[in-house]
Amino acid sequence: MNQTVRTRPDGSERPLGEAYDTALLDLDGVVYAGGEAIAHAVESLETARAGGMHLAYVTNNAARTPETVAAHLTRLGVPAEPSDVITSAQAVARLISEQVPAGSRVLVIGAEGLRVALRERGLVPVDSADDDPAAVAQGYGGPDMPWSRLMEASYAVAAGVPWFASNTDLTIPSGRGIAPGNGSAVEVVRIATGATPQVAGKPQPPMHRETVLRTGAERPLVVGDRLDTDIEGANVGGVDSLLVLTGVTTAAQLVAARPEHRATYVAADLRGLLVAQPPVVPVAGGFRCGGWTASVDGGALALEGDGDSVDGLRALCAVAWTAAGGGVCELDSAKAVGLLGL
Repeated sequence: MNQTVRTRPDGSERPLGEAYDTALLDLDGVVYAGGEAIAHAVESLETARAGGMHLAYVTNNAARTPETVAAHLTRLGVPAEPSDVITSAQAVARLISEQVPAGSRVLVIGAEGLRVALRERGLVPVDSADDDPAAVAQGYGGPDMPWSRLMEASYAVAAGVPWFASNTDLTIPSGRGIAPGNGSAVEVVRIATGATPQVAGKPQPPMHRETVLRTGAERPLVVGDRLDTDIEGANVGGVDSLLVLTGVTTAAQLVAARPEHRATYVAADLRGLLVAQPPVVPVAGGFRCGGWTASVDGGALALEGDGDSVDGLRALCAVAWTAAGGGVCELDSAKAVGLLGL
């Protein structure tokens, strides 16, 4: 993570699509939710690409292959090639291949995307703890993954087989709301065995390494909806980030973010790639962004003004992050955030 503690969102005089050469885009909650495109996503990405920005899709979801993801994006109106997609399955497969002999058997707890990634690294997927695996690879297996798969993982891990997880996202966005993610399934195995897996996906370094290796990005911008994976992963990798408010993170959570979860920029949706980012400037007793001014009043965050609600959120983040320093802001933010309607 960067050594300097971020105390406010940055501004940018140039549209982000011009200031950065590559957007490293999360998928769930950023481009689509429940399989359907999020409002403004398709046209925003089309415009960013036409302007010369390279688009890469970086997902902690290990269930689907890059080919399947690229086909899905293309159907939504976002043309993509399999090489544009980087998954946590690819990151964990590389991590495993560096620690076990070539041709080793790997017990797979997950879906086809994980199997394909392991084969790409010369490893052999197997289905039982009795198949003498050299490692256990656990990734999201979809809503219909049977409980017996978690039992197989537990048997192998308890016997001392090295355990790897594609990612540990506790939740994922869906078309019907927030659902359990792979991290919830990892917790089941952890509770059963007392072991801890090596994790490859965001925010861990193996995922950042995989992304850089596959994209060759020189001035990347991480674009995501999660503080604990997308934004923290960007900070771990020392690159800038854009948080969009179309997924799991709420305005209140961003205001209360710990240093490792503070985004460089914030926008309502992917249209944020196409515009300059307004500066957040200090004023007497607080910060101003656009038509909003945020301050502290009697142990609570206060906000006044009007205009773009995200400008108000940026100003609130500046006050809260400055007050918190290297910790978490303990000022009451409910009333101020409520004024924004985000």
